[in-house]
Amino acid sequence: MKKLLIAVMVGVLFLPLVGIHAQPALDKELFVYNWGDYIDEEIVRAYETEFGVRVVYDTYASNEELFAKIQAGAEYDIIVPSDYMVARLIELGLLAKIDKANVPNAANLDPEAVNAWYDPGAEYCLPYMSGLTALAYSATLERVPDSWGAIFDPEQAKYYADAGGINVLDDQRELIGAALKYLGYSANETDPAKLAQARDTILKVLPFYRYINSADYQDTLLPSKEVVLSHSWSGSTAKVAIATNGEWKQAIPKEGGLRTQDSMCITAKSPRKMTAEHFMNYIYDAKRAATISNTIGYLSANKAAREFINPELLNFLPPNDVLKTFEFIRPLPEDARKLWDQTWTEIRAAAGQ
Repeated sequence: MKKLLIAVMVGVLFLPLVGIHAQPALDKELFVYNWGDYIDEEIVRAYETEFGVRVVYDTYASNEELFAKIQAGAEYDIIVPSDYMVARLIELGLLAKIDKANVPNAANLDPEAVNAWYDPGAEYCLPYMSGLTALAYSATLERVPDSWGAIFDPEQAKYYADAGGINVLDDQRELIGAALKYLGYSANETDPAKLAQARDTILKVLPFYRYINSADYQDTLLPSKEVVLSHSWSGSTAKVAIATNGEWKQAIPKEGGLRTQDSMCITAKSPRKMTAEHFMNYIYDAKRAATISNTIGYLSANKAAREFINPELLNFLPPNDVLKTFEFIRPLPEDARKLWDQTWTEIRAAAGQ
């Protein structure tokens, strides 16, 4: 009888220990590569303090910059590519599949975002933020832009340059894509003649651009009013508009534009996959996701977070009938990628970059 009692007591004592050790040991460091100004740093610091994991956090300004680093073998654990780049990274075997059992907060995600065209079912990546690319303009302007002509038509571009300056995004798919939309073509055009037309359109207005900046324009150029018009991601426009009490506004070009959904992914080479998934689960908590959204200005793909998100952010996404005129950037075949790269090289060379 005593042996049986001792066995039962040991079993009861052992049960809590199982719970204690259920959480796997976390790595001492985690390497994250993300867009600039695309997370709430206080949440990152809180994670470090709570779990004793040092988060080494680097930033990039374009998907192409990210791709070059990952293809060259940079050992980041978590990256945050846009839709078309996710598709390319999956194709090249550069991403690991997410173990959803380690990210229970993935259940908070919007089903529509989860079933995106580039990664149906979110096997490799978890949707993070969504937005579109349009125009940010100073409320002081007398001529309110309503077309991509504001940055691609020489007469209009001269007006905005003289009124205080123009910034355009330092991003080949965004800038060339916007020029293609202005010309009435697809933002994913592969026809050499149409790409040449887009290139020539940009070259004609290059003298009117004060800056070509996609890294920190929302924190530097817009608040300081070094420009009065900017090619801009909606989240950046929202952030500066809210921070300046409406001194900046968003204009939706009548030709339509580009839209995006960025996702958190784990690289195939990551030696810290379980820690990466643990960090992602922390980020995908509803209230934390909302805090990030409110901080950076983009709309979170976390459906459970919506009730905690600043309602003003919703004003920076147009109605569905207008949103239909916006295209997702799609992966390009190899020969078209080379043509786009060549086109971008020619534009940057003309801009002295």
